[in-house]
Amino acid sequence: MAAEKFKHTTVTAVVIANMVGTGVFTSLGFQLLDLRSGFVLLMLWAVGGVAALCGAMTYAELGAAMPRSGGEYNFLARIYHPVAGFVSGWVSATIGFAGPTALAAMTFAAYATSVMSGETSAWLEKTLACGLVIALTIVHSTNRRNSGGLQVIFTIFKVAVITGFCLLAYILVETPQPVTFLPTSGDGASLTSAAFAVSLIYVSYAYTGWNAATYLSSELENPQRTLPVILLTGTLVVMLLYVALNFIFLYVAPMDAMAGQLEIGFIAAGAAFGDLGGRFTGFVLALLLVSTVSAMTLAGPRVLQVIGEDFPALRLLARKNSNGIPSTAICVQSSLAILFILSSSFESILVFAGFTLALNSFATVLGVFVLRYRQPDLPRPYRTFMYPLPPLVYLALTGWTLYFVLMNRPVEGLFGLGIIAAGVIFYFLSLGKSRSYQGT
Repeated sequence: MAAEKFKHTTVTAVVIANMVGTGVFTSLGFQLLDLRSGFVLLMLWAVGGVAALCGAMTYAELGAAMPRSGGEYNFLARIYHPVAGFVSGWVSATIGFAGPTALAAMTFAAYATSVMSGETSAWLEKTLACGLVIALTIVHSTNRRNSGGLQVIFTIFKVAVITGFCLLAYILVETPQPVTFLPTSGDGASLTSAAFAVSLIYVSYAYTGWNAATYLSSELENPQRTLPVILLTGTLVVMLLYVALNFIFLYVAPMDAMAGQLEIGFIAAGAAFGDLGGRFTGFVLALLLVSTVSAMTLAGPRVLQVIGEDFPALRLLARKNSNGIPSTAICVQSSLAILFILSSSFESILVFAGFTLALNSFATVLGVFVLRYRQPDLPRPYRTFMYPLPPLVYLALTGWTLYFVLMNRPVEGLFGLGIIAAGVIFYFLSLGKSRSYQGT
């Protein structure tokens, strides 16, 4: 009997849920430390959305031409060299999914404890975060019916709640903030400043996940036809949600109250609905983050699984249960996420993970030019719309952001480069025991 496949609705839900989570509910607090223009702050999210959309259009071409699970691991190994694919998988294994999973779980715990009266301990938050990761690990290690059904339900709930929150907050807020969303004379300099570029790494992280469908290509029904639609639909929906949500945050809550804070949604809800309404909304927003942790627990281990299939020294990662689920890889990723939760601070993980993932996707989008040059006759069921404009826009915006992060946050940037270098070393050390990926 043929293995059960994920439906395109499930994978679209994975794309949306991977994006809508930690970043959008926390990033504004960090951005407000350096930027105070409503127009510039919304432009951050619009520019980030354009970059994600351009990246999604480019990935759609690569995913339709090379429909195998693994995302960048599959793409970079075939486009450049097996070492490039391995390093990409190494990044995904060590940072790419475990880090964001930890951040989403930590944000869930922060929102959940914010609704409690009185002081709460850091260890209570860590316990809640670890408990969520463990619970979802158990669910996603069973079968695809439970896994996919849970994902669709939580994602529909997430989109409905965010839409409802935006509408109700706009209608019910008694005293809107005196912030203008039209451009002013000083905004031009802000849009080209280092502060804007560094803030884009938070936005870039918030949009991370637009490529999630490529990690499940082999488990998707008719990937050549449905993958481009999934990537573009999911990214457009999230872009609209992000701009609307940040507009509401700035419209209802004072900037000073949000600057440097993590629980932006809770603060905005309190300003719009009062203390009781704010606590209830904070609890609901905490539930939304369950979907994000769930999506990353579902998609990320497929990268580890493919690495295990291609490198015998790591074949333990490819082990599946009786339902064809890579349960070992799921447990490994979740264990790394729990390690991050227990040992690292929130902002350092966010900047470090955002930089490293942006660098990974930069190399992948650049690969569309390399692949067209090297394999012009490769069947491409989908070609990037308005090529070469989308990949060029993505590379320009992402490259600009990466440069300013290295200049202004060198510790996090250099640590990301160090992880990549460690992956190269590990590849060559294991080369004698493993067969390289041959693109079959």
